[in-house]
Amino acid sequence: MNIPGQGLSKEEILNRLQAFKSRDMDWKAGKVWCYVYNPGEDPAAVTREAYLAFLTENALDPSVFPSMLKLETDVVRAVIHLLRGDSNAVGHLTTGGTESIMLAVKTARDKTRAENPEITQPEMVLPRTAHAAFHKAAHYLSVKPVLVDIDPKTVKVRAEDMGAAITPSTILLVASAPNYSQGVIDPIAEIGKTAQEKNLLFHVDACVGGPHLSFMRKLGYDVPDFDFTVPGVTSISTDLHKYGYAAKGCSVVMYRSKDIRKYQIFACTDTTGYTLINPTVLSSKTGGPMAGAWAILNFLGEEGYKKIIKEVQEATKKLIDGINGMDGLQVLGEPAMCMFSFKSDVINVYQLADEMSKRGWYIQGQFSTALTPRNLHLSVNQGTVHNADALLTDLRECVEIVKRSTPIDSDAIRALVSAALQTPDSEAAFGQLAARAGLTGTELPSEMAFINEVLDALPDELCNVFLVNYFNDLYV
Repeated sequence: MNIPGQGLSKEEILNRLQAFKSRDMDWKAGKVWCYVYNPGEDPAAVTREAYLAFLTENALDPSVFPSMLKLETDVVRAVIHLLRGDSNAVGHLTTGGTESIMLAVKTARDKTRAENPEITQPEMVLPRTAHAAFHKAAHYLSVKPVLVDIDPKTVKVRAEDMGAAITPSTILLVASAPNYSQGVIDPIAEIGKTAQEKNLLFHVDACVGGPHLSFMRKLGYDVPDFDFTVPGVTSISTDLHKYGYAAKGCSVVMYRSKDIRKYQIFACTDTTGYTLINPTVLSSKTGGPMAGAWAILNFLGEEGYKKIIKEVQEATKKLIDGINGMDGLQVLGEPAMCMFSFKSDVINVYQLADEMSKRGWYIQGQFSTALTPRNLHLSVNQGTVHNADALLTDLRECVEIVKRSTPIDSDAIRALVSAALQTPDSEAAFGQLAARAGLTGTELPSEMAFINEVLDALPDELCNVFLVNYFNDLYV
């Protein structure tokens, strides 16, 4: 695209923008089981109006826009209260879980620099199931991730294994409530004890679980303590644009006290420009997400959230029972809330996902690891609960279709990967493999089963290189 010499009309602009969505999956129909968390039309409408009302306000300088300080303070205090923090707990709104996690890691690193300068290569200990955002933070901030394997049956990390991974260079322990992949909660209380014994910071990633688990507890569900009531927990991340049903992007990063949080804040007076003070990563940022979060919290209220959580949990139980009742499918672990994954020892789940896609469903594929099989992930939310029965019906039919289909030759793909690893010209070999897998060019693939099969067969390091090169070509 070039900037047009003559500006287009409003109508033409909006029509063209709408046309860009022609290949997007219809999340409003409730058939996309990740990425979008839909509270329903009325709450969404209130959020949209609030968002647009503060679209141009800039949260960079609260002395110019004190409304931004008010919105952020109100929302953060409400979430701290929900996660049972006391008056000493503090926090900030960020653009999403990745930024919240990045800031928690930065805080731990900078606190260590100030108090333990002898640690030159800081490490953080995290379960194998921890979100990839921690690896991204480690990459950006030069913190070494020390991975701890999980119990393959429960899909949880063991507290004693976390303790065994601690070294003199450890600055942070990490656990999930729950992890995204299988929706299970790590042993937060036990890891908290270890953090206290070792005098270490301990971050709980409750990006998906914070609001949902908290309201489940209020409804009487048996939810293990994971929040600020757990001694040893020093920071928590919670996304409001997931199960808080706020507009993207809005997350909260919280600390037990200002003494910890101060290491998050950046200030600079070293230039000829204006004084820069950034509590979070961004400088300029729209007030839209803040206003949207404030609006949805006040519009739904506790009773509104409880109603949503009750309906979502009922649909989740129906789905888990239905999937476990299908021949060849099995839910992994014991999911704590409305996120779970399932495997199959009978069919290729990547082919199953493609068959479901032909019927308009999007189900997220997840690769295998040494301790977990390849699987498909579902995130149930208010916008999808009405489709639980329809999903099970189509899933049952698609399982039978895949059973009758020609399976992908996994052995042949592994042989191709093995040969590529052994060839002297590995770059050319992997280029050919990428072409066969459909990981070239600027067009998005229509089916993912073969691609996922190839990626699943690759060692993680090479798989990451493949994906970087593909995205490097995809975006011009």
